[in-house]
Amino acid sequence: MAHFFIDETITALAVGERVALGGSEGRHAATVSRLRAGERVTLGNGRGLTAAVVVQGVAKDSVDFEIENVQQVSAPAHAFVLAQALAKTDRDERAVEAAVELGVDAVVPFAAARSVSRWDAAKEVKGRARWQSIAREAAKQSLRAWVPEVRALAHTGDLIAREATRLIVLDAAGVSPHDVDWTNSTSPDVRETVFVVGPEGGFSAEERDAFAAAGATFVRLGSNVLRTSTAGPVALGIASALSGRWA
Repeated sequence: MAHFFIDETITALAVGERVALGGSEGRHAATVSRLRAGERVTLGNGRGLTAAVVVQGVAKDSVDFEIENVQQVSAPAHAFVLAQALAKTDRDERAVEAAVELGVDAVVPFAAARSVSRWDAAKEVKGRARWQSIAREAAKQSLRAWVPEVRALAHTGDLIAREATRLIVLDAAGVSPHDVDWTNSTSPDVRETVFVVGPEGGFSAEERDAFAAAGATFVRLGSNVLRTSTAGPVALGIASALSGRWA
């Protein structure tokens, strides 16, 4: 079933209501997806509101729908966040795409000490917009009710300074994922788990020491060394399965 986004400022829909989808999303639905009258798809505002709809009419650059069912999906009480190190080529972007498909709730661009890619102020604006666009398209493809937010660029100190956060540093010298309480039962006041992924060259000794001093948990992902584009999504999948998010 196809999924299309309406304006996020729309916070309520009613069964029987008619909705017109225009703009770039409407053009895509009409000319790329080639929707036809009678087809059923879903609409969402990317903020938890979703609706099952049936196509009533199709124009050149817009589609008219009738609402058949409405659902409001709450955001998770405990968020999974990916702190993805900036990487060369498009490896960091591939990590963002896969992480969103696997259910990540937010993404943080991480300026690691050994990151080859560097963002100045102008590049951060452009880079965050690019990552947000990737997150939006991945959320659409995977029929997600919520589009994950791409937060501001962070350094090691920024990740450590966040309150009510549990840091999971993905590192070959860490413990098995099976030795971690992913249900958060031991720290119920912690609101999010942040999976920290290093760049191609790994973490520096100073970064490891800083994370360790902050009480981070180092977790390994099997006996193989994964690419920076792969580690985060793999960890999210494991944690989602072991925590019950995928129950």
